[in-house]
Amino acid sequence: MRYYLLLVPLLPVLYAQGQQNGKPLTLKECYQLAKQGNTLVQQAQRSLKAREYNLQAENRSYYPKVDLLAGYNYLGKPLEINLQQVKDGVVNGSSAQSVNTANTVYQQITGQPLPQNVQDVIYNATKGLLNTFYPDYNPALAKQSYFTAALALRQPIYLGGKITAAQQLAKTQVTAGQFNQQVVEKGLYFAISAQYLRILYLNTILAHEAVIVESFKKNRDYATSLKDNQILPPYLLNWARVSLVQATNRYSNLELEKENALLELNDLLGQPIETPIEINDTLQYELKPVTATGEMELMRNNPTYRLVENKTDLANVAVKASRSLALPNIFAIGSLNLYQKDLPVTIPPWLIGVEMQWNLFDGFQKYKRTKASKMLVEEAQMAALNTKTSLELQLRVAMNKMKALQNDVASLDSARQQAHLTTTLVTDRMQNQLSSVKDVNDALLQEEEMQKIYYTAVMGYYLALAQYWNVIGTPEQFAEYVDR
Repeated sequence: MRYYLLLVPLLPVLYAQGQQNGKPLTLKECYQLAKQGNTLVQQAQRSLKAREYNLQAENRSYYPKVDLLAGYNYLGKPLEINLQQVKDGVVNGSSAQSVNTANTVYQQITGQPLPQNVQDVIYNATKGLLNTFYPDYNPALAKQSYFTAALALRQPIYLGGKITAAQQLAKTQVTAGQFNQQVVEKGLYFAISAQYLRILYLNTILAHEAVIVESFKKNRDYATSLKDNQILPPYLLNWARVSLVQATNRYSNLELEKENALLELNDLLGQPIETPIEINDTLQYELKPVTATGEMELMRNNPTYRLVENKTDLANVAVKASRSLALPNIFAIGSLNLYQKDLPVTIPPWLIGVEMQWNLFDGFQKYKRTKASKMLVEEAQMAALNTKTSLELQLRVAMNKMKALQNDVASLDSARQQAHLTTTLVTDRMQNQLSSVKDVNDALLQEEEMQKIYYTAVMGYYLALAQYWNVIGTPEQFAEYVDR
C-alpha cells in the first residue's frame, strides 16, 4: 500500500494562457509551453526586467541633475532698508566729515586750524541741512510679490561611495532576479514531470485494465453458457456478473482520473484547462544508474542554492552602503534665473558653487545600521550552509529511494508475471471444469492488483529520478529519459 502514496500529486495551482491544438505532447514540449504561458514564470520575468531597469537608473546616478524651478512669492512685508536706524550715525558722521574737510583746506591755506567756533558753526549747519533732506521712510528693496523661474543644476562630485554601493546593490538584485526566475522555472519543470509521469502511469494501467475487463467479460460469457447448460449454479453466474460490473467501474474511474490529470497539466502549462492534449505513451521501466561522484559539486548550480548565496552578496553590499552614510557628500551647484524682472536684490541672476553635506551626529543611527547589516551577512551565510545541507540530504534520499525501488520493481515484476501465469492456469482449469468461475475472478483480481503495484513502483522510481535531477539543478534533463 505504500506505493499508492506516490500517486498523490503535490502540485502547485498555477494559472496561465497558452495555445495547444491537441497534438501528442512530449515532456520537453511541455516545458517549452509552460515557460511561455505560465503566470508564475511571466511574473518572475517581469520582476527581472524591473530590476534591470533599476540597475540602468542607478548607473546614471553620476549624471548632473537639472531642475526647472518656478514659483510665485508674496512677502508678508516687503524687504526694506531701515534708514531710520542708521540716521544718527549718517548725520553725525557726515557733519563731522564736513568740519574735517573745511579744517584741512583752511590749514593748507593759512597753516592754522579753523577756530573752534567756526568748526561748530560748520558742524551745526551741515547737521541741520542733513536732517532737513534725510528721508523719513524706509525704501523697499523689491516688490511685495514677484515671480521666479530658474534652472538649478546639481552635480555629484563625491558621495562617499553611496552611488557605487547603490549600483552594486542594483546589480546584485538583478542577479537575484535571474536566480529567482530559474527557481520558478525549475520548480515548474519538476511539477510538470511529476504530472506527466502520472498520466503515463494512468495510460499504462488503463491498457492493462482494458485487458482485465475483457477477461472478466469472457469469464461471464463462459459462466452464462455453463449456467444455460445447467452445469453452473446461478449464484456463480451472478458472481461473475458482479465482478465484471466492478471491473468496468474501475476502468471508468481511471478514465476520469486521467481526464483530471490532463486538466491539471493544462493548468501547469498555462493553457485553458479545456485545451485538448494527447499523451498516449506508457511507462516502460529502464534502469538509469546514477552515482554521487561529482554530483555534490554540481549541486552548487542549483538555483535555490545560488539564490541563497546571492543573499550573502546582497548583505555585504548593504554593509558597504551603511558605512558610506558616515562620509560627506560634495556637489557642484549652479543656478540661472530665467525671469529676472522684479527680483529682490538678495536673489542673484546666476550663481555657481560647491556644496558639502556632512552629518556629524545622528544619535548613532548609522552605527546601528552597520551592525544590523553585518548580522544580516552572518544570517545569509548560515542560510546558505543550511540550504547546502538540505540539498545534500535530498540528493542522498532520492538516490536511496531509487535503489530501494529498483529492488522492489525487480521483485514485483516477477510477482506480476506469476499472477498472470496463475490466471492463465486457473482459466484453463475452469474450462476443464477443474476450477470454478469464482477462482478465475479471484485470480484476475490478484493479477490486476499486482499490475497496479508494479507500475506504481515504476512510477515511484522515475519520480525519485526526477527529484535527483531537480536537486542537481537541471530537472529538464529528466525529459531525455522520458521522451526516448
